[in-house]
Amino acid sequence: MPRPLGELEDAVMSRVWKWNRPVTVREVLEDLQKERSIAYTTVMTVLDNLHQKGWVRREAEGRAYRYEAVSTRAAYAAALMNDAWSQSDNPAAALVAFFGMMSEEQRQSLTDAVRIVQGPETQEPTEPSESAEPAERAEPGEEPGENPASTRDPGGR
Repeated sequence: MPRPLGELEDAVMSRVWKWNRPVTVREVLEDLQKERSIAYTTVMTVLDNLHQKGWVRREAEGRAYRYEAVSTRAAYAAALMNDAWSQSDNPAAALVAFFGMMSEEQRQSLTDAVRIVQGPETQEPTEPSESAEPAERAEPGEEPGENPASTRDPGGR
């Protein structure tokens, strides 16, 4: 499980994820400087740390490097959620509490995601099939569709 990114690491990774291409320290620096005063060497150190932690890969280009994300922000968020959930002593209660915090739009996204994960073959049909036969009623202690005579008398009598 990845450790959560620090504030500056997140600011740098946000740009790498958003641009979705190899980036230089200079590009990240210039964009960050729109929001805060920051030194080139600070951005270079953060990107080097992210490389050491496995968040970005780098390729030499002259005397500099180009950095590229190893995974997506969605994968990072999913790993953080999974870690938080797995640390709960009551995962079902944690999920209920989490769902309760969601907006209607987030709940719809969750519903859509569950449909995608389940795939079309696990979806329930919207209308019953014409060839579907009603389920047999089982007596108490019997399994549906089981021949009661075959379970009580091995000879079928």
